[in-house]
Amino acid sequence: MKMAHTCVRVKDLEASIEFYEKAFGFEVSRRREFPEHKFTLVYMTLPGDDYELELTYNYDHEAYDLGNGFGHIAIATDDLEGLHAKQTEQGLDVTPLKNLPGVPPSYYFVMDPDGYKVEVVRFKK
Repeated sequence: MKMAHTCVRVKDLEASIEFYEKAFGFEVSRRREFPEHKFTLVYMTLPGDDYELELTYNYDHEAYDLGNGFGHIAIATDDLEGLHAKQTEQGLDVTPLKNLPGVPPSYYFVMDPDGYKVEVVRFKK
């Protein structure tokens, strides 16, 4: 078995696609339109990775209540400081670099257009 995808429901599909493309280099791998049922699914992947982020857009839906059970999506990078600087320069909602007690900074969070947290972690080799 393996993980297939993670689904997040989004208010503005194009803004969400643009965020994940700009912030992390995600690419749209497939798009499924269901106008008769008033929703669209867009699947995005990182280059070289087959795990998908599914953006679900329900037509004419108000903003979603994220609740208090969901934590975050996590993306690993081998250039934590470089990606942090790039996303900060892009004006994204980025936290300062963070660390666990006794270790150097190894992660931060960036917020997507719907308020979902994306944790960016240093890639472990």
